[in-house]
Amino acid sequence: MATSRRGLLIGGAVVAFGTIGYLNRPHARPHRPRRPGELDYAGAQWAAADPANWRTADRPDDYGIDRVVIHVVQGSFGSALKAFADPEHKAAAHYVVRKDGHVAQTVRELDVAFHAGNRKYNERSVGIEHEGFVEQASSFTEAMYASSARLTAAVCARYRIAVDRTHIIGHVEVPGTDHTDPGPHWDWPRYLALVKAATPA
Repeated sequence: MATSRRGLLIGGAVVAFGTIGYLNRPHARPHRPRRPGELDYAGAQWAAADPANWRTADRPDDYGIDRVVIHVVQGSFGSALKAFADPEHKAAAHYVVRKDGHVAQTVRELDVAFHAGNRKYNERSVGIEHEGFVEQASSFTEAMYASSARLTAAVCARYRIAVDRTHIIGHVEVPGTDHTDPGPHWDWPRYLALVKAATPA
């Protein structure tokens, strides 16, 4: 069947407007350039998480960052890096802190790491894992607290996040989660004091 000139014009207009709409959608905008191994926190080790465990984004342009979520691995530093590199794990935090204070970054802060078990919290937060076990107070060393506090202070300064218990939270406080970390042995008053002391004036 022959197609009328009017039908072709209308169809063309629909395609044109559809294309404009697609190009104007936020996700159609090119992402900022990335360099392999690029860090957001100076001195950290880069240990890339598998792409199945995070989502490319352009935070804070597309999702404002207003939270830091504190996690505990329930295992070793090495086991966390191994899990985050496994595409079947389906989760990763932005950082992992070892007992001696060493820090690894596994996901860029630009991107959405699957760490909180809640999509909105993933999109608006930076997740920091800590080596150890929630039931073992000995997991949380002085070096770990000091290093983690400096990292959190840097994140808070970068995104103008208030240093308080509303904006620096445990995984247990994320709505809908079934996790208990960082657990009863995590010293929140001590940690917040260290973060405040490390935050630039």
